[in-house]
Formats: sequence, structure tokens, C-alpha cells
Amino acid sequence: MEHCCDKEDNINTENNEVEKQVPTESSIDMAGGCCAPVAKSSNACHPKKQRPDYLLWVSGTIVLICYVMYWLVDGHPDLPQWLVIMTSGVFELINRMWWGIVAAVVFVGLLERIPRDLVMSALGRGGTFKGIVRATFAGVLLDLCSHGILMVGTKLYERGASLGQLMAFLIASPWNSLSLTIILVALIGLGWTLAFVLLSMVVGIVTGLIFDRLVSKGTLPANPNNGDITNGDSLGKQLAQVLKTVHITPAGIVAVIKDGFKDSRMVFRWLFFGIVLATAIRAFVPLDTYQTLFGPTVAGLLLTLLAATVIEVCSEGSTPIAADIVTRAAAPGNGFTFLMAGVATDYTEVMVIRDMTKSWKIALFLPLISLPQILVIGWILNQLGAS
Repeated sequence: MEHCCDKEDNINTENNEVEKQVPTESSIDMAGGCCAPVAKSSNACHPKKQRPDYLLWVSGTIVLICYVMYWLVDGHPDLPQWLVIMTSGVFELINRMWWGIVAAVVFVGLLERIPRDLVMSALGRGGTFKGIVRATFAGVLLDLCSHGILMVGTKLYERGASLGQLMAFLIASPWNSLSLTIILVALIGLGWTLAFVLLSMVVGIVTGLIFDRLVSKGTLPANPNNGDITNGDSLGKQLAQVLKTVHITPAGIVAVIKDGFKDSRMVFRWLFFGIVLATAIRAFVPLDTYQTLFGPTVAGLLLTLLAATVIEVCSEGSTPIAADIVTRAAAPGNGFTFLMAGVATDYTEVMVIRDMTKSWKIALFLPLISLPQILVIGWILNQLGAS
């Protein structure tokens, strides 16, 4: 996967502790990028000297040209067939997901105003079932890309999160972000999206429980960082303080929308790239061949796993491709596998976990524990989709 940030997130720390945020109006007025919503003074995902985002502009330009061409020259006999398929594909995808994109922008603008410490404090105590479930929900609530989640996960590990909490958080997070979930609803429908979200949370919880069990048996090393995620005020008290600072004004609504667009830039970048890649596959891979390769068979499931491992795109780019697998190949299990396997087999994630925990065993156990679950669930979903 491509890194979402040019530099690692600079979360303000003191003595390796996340600086406790007091939820004032200034702390709620957040403007984080895809990787981590931090205070506006931070340059986590937006360096002072920003280089042109060529992937965003090139992918966005291709999408715009194809969309306009469909309106202007659709059905023209002189157009090559691949171009007809690609322009119609872009037109179809944009028309299906536009409302999801708009809703996602609004929700991102709102979500960025929630102090991250409030979400972190929701994790609870490590080494418990409740702590793992809460870590999974916290991962779903944070609207971050796969590499942004790694940065937050590193900080949680430093704060004393258990190994199980860390893995549940990492697995449940990347494509489950609110913005991508809304877009996925627009592409494959509410039913399959809810199934994907719930099943991904199941994988995260089961993986977290297994990791904590392996730690208790001494198979894997425990987190050496002694800490308590819930240090400070209780979750309820922090939430009450945040709600006191909420003021709804016309200017605030405009700011939410404006910040939503700005903070969704990385989502747009990979979303447009995913649209281009998905429509290019439509144009150059015949439908019958596509259905044979990625259809709801064991071979198609394994080929999807291989593709998810090899095609290193960020979680935002995976969404249109996974949706195409669900709709064109009629293989919902393969679509689920494509989304989940990209997280479990990402070499960047494996290397960061190794550096974070100082253990190759922990890093390699992530795909070893999660992939069998993903493949079994993928096979079951394919059977249900075919029935």
C-alpha cells in the first residue's frame, strides 16, 4: 500500500504519553487528514511545503474526462470499445456513489471535531473481552486510512493497550471508516455492507482474543509498556465536556462541509484511483473471463486473496474494486476477502508491527491468525450469495 502521509504523524507527546486533550472549542475544531485527526497546528498529513498530489489530480482528471465523454459522445460509432466501456463504467460508478461521497464529506467534517483522546479512552482495560470489543468499535469509529490507523495503533500500544486490543483495532479499522462505509452502501447496498462490517468486527474480536490468549500462555510477548488507556477523566465525563462545547451556527455548518472536503482529500485520491483501476479492468478483461477468474469458487477466492496481496492500494482504492467483484463477478465473499486480506497481508503493516513490538513472531502471527478466518467467511458468503 502507498503511504498516506509523507511523514509519520507527529502526535504531541511528553514522556511517551499522548498529551491529554481538554475538550475545548479549539480542541474540537479539528482538521486532521486521512491519517490522524490532530490539532490544526500539527503537520501530520499536511507538510508545510506540499508537493502536488499527482495521483489525485491524474486519477481525478481521468474520472472527470470519462464522465464528460459519456455525456458528449456516448454511442459514437468511431469510439474504440475499451473507451466506451471505461467511460460508461465511470459514469455508472459515480452516479451510484455520489450521494455516499457527499454524506461522507459531511460526516468526516463532524467526526474530525471529536477529540481523539475521547475515542482512545473508549478502549477500556486490556486483556479483557470487553476491552477488545471496545477497541474494535473504536477502530470502526475513527475515520482513518490503513496507514493512519497504524500510527494511532502505535500510540495506543505505547499507552499500554494489550496485544489483543491492538490487533482488533488494526483489523477493524481501515476500510470500515465511516466515509468508506457510506460509499460502499451506495455501491453494493446496505445489506452486504452491514454484513461486511459486522463480519470484519467478528474477525477483529476473534483475532484479538487469540492474541491475548497466546500472550497469557507465554507464546507471544506481552506489551512491556505499563499504562492505562483510560487514565484521566472517565469516558462519560469527557463526553459531557465535549457536548458542552457544541454550538451549531451557519458558519459552523459551512466549516464542517469545508473541512470535510479538505480532510477527505486522501479518500478522494484513492477512491478516484480505484475507480480508474476498476473501470480499466472492465475495459480490458472480458466479463466472462473476469467471472471465471474472480467468481464464487475456491479458485476465485484464492486468486482474490493473491490479488489483494499483490495490488498494494490504500483502503480507499480497494473499495470500488471490491464492489466490482461483488456486482460483476457475483462473489460477495471474494469482495469481503479483497477488503480484509489487504489489511492482513500488507507488508507495511507487518513491518510497522514488528518495529512497534520488537517481535517478528507477533508481526507474522497477524496474517497467520486472521487469514484463515477471512477465507472461511469469504467462502460462506459466496455460498450464501449463490443461493
